[in-house]
Amino acid sequence: MAEQQEQAAPDAMLTRIGQVVMLHHGGDREEARRRFLDLWVEIGDAGNPLHRCTLAHYLADTHDDPEDELAWDLRALSAAEELTDGPEGPGGDPLSIRGFFPSLHLNLAADYVKLGRSEAARSHLRRARRAAGDLADDGYGDGVRAAIGRLELRLGEAG
Repeated sequence: MAEQQEQAAPDAMLTRIGQVVMLHHGGDREEARRRFLDLWVEIGDAGNPLHRCTLAHYLADTHDDPEDELAWDLRALSAAEELTDGPEGPGGDPLSIRGFFPSLHLNLAADYVKLGRSEAARSHLRRARRAAGDLADDGYGDGVRAAIGRLELRLGEAG
């Protein structure tokens, strides 16, 4: 019974990351970046891959330099891939992480566009489109699919 309660308990680190996301969405980008970086130090380069993926994904958005943004988005993808390397993802569900991949690849495609690397952008955009089948039919999934479509149009890719 205690084991079931422990599994149902919220993840404190994801809650803390979410609080900083709200700060960032509230407009305090510099403070959000500082707090995200503090959390990154706390988690460490070898910390929980779900925490690293989530944190790096949001931390990328706080950077103005496209090279910095790309570096954090690559860290997010790498951590997500660690989660799928084993037979089970978070909570024993290998499907639960798959919903991250369309957004992760979309962000990388956008980073490469900013850097003028159109072939790399197209490669990640195609990967985002292929992974989009794992998105739920909800507001988040619709938003990611729409963003993929917009970038496809911008790059002249067939959707």
